[in-house]
Amino acid sequence: MSYQPIENYAIIGDLHTVALVGMNGSIDFLSFPRFDSPTVFAALLDDRRGGRFQLAPAFANGRQKQLYLPDTNVAVTRSLSEEGVAEVTDCMAIDGQAHPHALVRHVRTVRGDVRFRMRCEPRFDYGRAEHTVEVNEGEVLFRPTRDDLVALRLRTPVPVRIENGAALADFELRSGEGIDFVLEEAKAGSPVGAASTLWCEEARERTSRFWRDWVGRSSYTGRWREVVNRSALTLKLLTSREFGSVVAAPTFGLPEFVGGPRNWDYRYTWIRDSSFTLYALLRLGFTGEARDFMRWIEARCDELAPDGSLQIMYGIDGRHELTEEDLEHFEGYRGSQPVRIGNAAYDQLQLDIYGELMDSVYLYDKYGQPISHDMWMNLRRLVDWVAANWKLPDEGIWEVRGGRKEFLFSRVMCWAALDRGVRLARKRAFPAPLARWEAVRDEIYQEIFTRFWDDKRRAFVQYEGAGTTDASSLLMPLIKFISPTDPRWLSTLQAIEADLVDDSHVYRYRHGHGAHDGLDGKEGTFCICSFWYAECLARSGDLQRARYAFEKMLGYANHL
Repeated sequence: MSYQPIENYAIIGDLHTVALVGMNGSIDFLSFPRFDSPTVFAALLDDRRGGRFQLAPAFANGRQKQLYLPDTNVAVTRSLSEEGVAEVTDCMAIDGQAHPHALVRHVRTVRGDVRFRMRCEPRFDYGRAEHTVEVNEGEVLFRPTRDDLVALRLRTPVPVRIENGAALADFELRSGEGIDFVLEEAKAGSPVGAASTLWCEEARERTSRFWRDWVGRSSYTGRWREVVNRSALTLKLLTSREFGSVVAAPTFGLPEFVGGPRNWDYRYTWIRDSSFTLYALLRLGFTGEARDFMRWIEARCDELAPDGSLQIMYGIDGRHELTEEDLEHFEGYRGSQPVRIGNAAYDQLQLDIYGELMDSVYLYDKYGQPISHDMWMNLRRLVDWVAANWKLPDEGIWEVRGGRKEFLFSRVMCWAALDRGVRLARKRAFPAPLARWEAVRDEIYQEIFTRFWDDKRRAFVQYEGAGTTDASSLLMPLIKFISPTDPRWLSTLQAIEADLVDDSHVYRYRHGHGAHDGLDGKEGTFCICSFWYAECLARSGDLQRARYAFEKMLGYANHL
């Protein structure tokens, strides 16, 4: 088999992990049983060694379509051929507060008599661990030889054969016939044999109802309801029901561009990314998710360093160390190496996270629930640390690996941390050294307008003397640092358009054009920056161009 385009995958999940389902019916990525667990399927990163779970018709020629059942994360992959029409419906079961950790795959023939092929080929611990296979009536057990890894059970209604540690089957379904395969954690004491049709039907219905009920609570009623709901459903998929944390992405090792080295592990919780997610969910009325994440944040604030500082990212369970290593035995997506797990950026200094965190806490206190006394006392230590350390050079929002700089955006978000601390203290009458915080906040404000303003370009630049802009500056009016119609901002926006905007796409910065990076390889555009750009245009009053940029970005979405 060959690598599919990344956009050819649907994402399904159970709020503990996700699976990627290709248009060819192959599940090519699954960390199991948690987002940050080792993979059991990773053909997306190595076609030969990664492992996959494919279920598809054996058509000589055919076309594939893929969709979600409306307002759900239940995916349907449809194959159409002159030989017939077949469908595979995939979901990861969600059952109230229970955690079945079950991948449910329903295959059926819509028209014609169709032959199917099934291949379940797990490769444990990122393809590094051996396993044994045991075949019983209606089930196949895959047991890794290491005790620290989770075993898998495939419940199958058709006979299988075993080849090189994989379970394979060929079967035929007549028009209107359907059967179910279930892949689950092999727990002691669970029933033996194939999963019942009734259980599988109920699991799909419960899962579909869960997603419909959840997204049905959205308060958004605007013209882009379909894409907003789909985005919300995706954000919810990345939320851990167990911990309340949010992963930045469920994957690792996917390249910035094919063959390039910018391939990172994103299966962790960044303070910054999660704060953006919290803001989005609050705006849509999902206060429960915001509450759960705030509990996770409160626990991290209880673990501040002795000086009051915070890490930029953590494991979903709150662990601090995320040691980075290369999977040298994986060839990478279409040969893109290295394939990394872990993330060495966890011990970087990124000052902007304090502003994003304090902004999200301020909004949660306003639109969610009032924060506690204990949390405020920890936040006070945190804001005190910002007041004492805002002048430090850091790696910045984009996690550069070429040495620390005094970045504009880091300064702006230190200002935001102090500003939100002052606002929150005044609103709740919390004890705080307000005079000192306000003085430092105002000092940062003045410095930004003197050291980071380029008179020649009439723009705020990435760092002092850089001469180039940075897309993170697009957040300056969005966090209310500067008016969206201020002449200095409007000229900065024009400079950003000249430097970074390509059609509706926006680069984070221009690699090799004076921007500080420290990495080899090319830099692609960044979707979130494009939406920041559209919002800045709207807030400046240029609604026509804002809508044009926004609609064009939507036009780049894939079939889902």
